[in-house]
Amino acid sequence: MSVSSPAELGLIVERLRASGCVFAEDEAALIVETARDAAELAAMVDQRVAGSPLEYVVGWASFRGLRIAVDPGVFIPRRRTEFLVAEALRVTLAGSVVLDLGCGSGALGAAVAAEREVSLYAADIELAAVRCARRNLEPFGGTVYQGDLFAALPERLRGEVDVLLANVPYVPTDEIRLLPPEARLYEPHVTLDGGPDGLATLRRVVAGAAEWLKPGGHLFVEMSDQQAPVAWAVMVDHGLDAEITTDDDLGANVVHGRCGSGCRVVVEGGTE
Repeated sequence: MSVSSPAELGLIVERLRASGCVFAEDEAALIVETARDAAELAAMVDQRVAGSPLEYVVGWASFRGLRIAVDPGVFIPRRRTEFLVAEALRVTLAGSVVLDLGCGSGALGAAVAAEREVSLYAADIELAAVRCARRNLEPFGGTVYQGDLFAALPERLRGEVDVLLANVPYVPTDEIRLLPPEARLYEPHVTLDGGPDGLATLRRVVAGAAEWLKPGGHLFVEMSDQQAPVAWAVMVDHGLDAEITTDDDLGANVVHGRCGSGCRVVVEGGTE
């Protein structure tokens, strides 16, 4: 909708700025653009002033040029994670089987599928995330499952995944209290909490990856500066050929593991 006057828009900007919004003008423009009527506009401004993340207020997040639907209670995709997608696209061929594990809104899978014709699958343990991801991945023919990591997947995908994207939680439990209020107070802690050292979920993903990847398949995860070398070592310990890549502009680190000749599947009674 459009506001009735520049003065009305100015009042919205001032309210947002007073509440601590650094980019008040840009946020006001997005809210005005999104609101369908005056009542919804007022409610959206009130929500943002109260501290609700802008993405929840307008209902979407910008990610690699896409508008990704984001519902309250679903992890909001970060711009730095665009680097993970860029790295994955380097090895994603047309026809690849791509899995977005712990998918949240499905932003990673959607961004890859927007640039490659792939068979796309995703999974998340949270029902709110599954519902949101289904909306985002439907245009790309993606299938979304609910469940705990690999346990959510159908048996037919075992050993068939070419590219595994896993932007799993990696904030150490004791450091969640240090996060900005928008994350700490509004996003579910299950989407943030990576355990005592932040790597608990990462270890589970790496331990199961070889069982689901094709020979030569790829695993991509995002980690902090301090955690990336540890994640690299975890991958190497499970037989993956691993590397760390960094984008200084985005402040992003991606750990990439490839299921090469040393990649092993641990089964009851030994190793395949």
